[in-house]
Amino acid sequence: MTSRVYVSLRVKTSPERAFAAFTQEIGAWWEPNVMFQTTPLAPGRLAFEPQVGGRFTETLANGKVFEIGRILAWEPPRRLVFSWRQASFPPDLTTEVEVCFFALGDETRVSVEHRGFDQVPAESAARHGFPDKALLAHLATYWQAQIRALGGQVD
Repeated sequence: MTSRVYVSLRVKTSPERAFAAFTQEIGAWWEPNVMFQTTPLAPGRLAFEPQVGGRFTETLANGKVFEIGRILAWEPPRRLVFSWRQASFPPDLTTEVEVCFFALGDETRVSVEHRGFDQVPAESAARHGFPDKALLAHLATYWQAQIRALGGQVD
């Protein structure tokens, strides 16, 4: 199985603005999805702590904070890498997400590579019963929707 998904779309803004919106405004544009739920409860508000080692969290309405992952690379305005843990992952399992921002004229190509899903056991609820190829197709669609939502934030 290929353990990564790579998607790339353009947004109509600069890399600086796209990076800032992705990292500072993620709670405003992120679209929750039942298949890739980061908490076991209703969706909350996402946030990054802007530094290597900082947390990527989701805060629920009741104030409980769920740590999704940790910042592994923080390189504004071009690159962000963080670990990713879904609520349905087995204990001690994380995957990794790399987001890059490339200037293309008056637009920015935002690319997302999510790697490590081959570590998720076949019987895990995180797979929703899908074989590898179908699971990765759903994950790619998920990330495309997130980049489109980001584009709506910066337009």
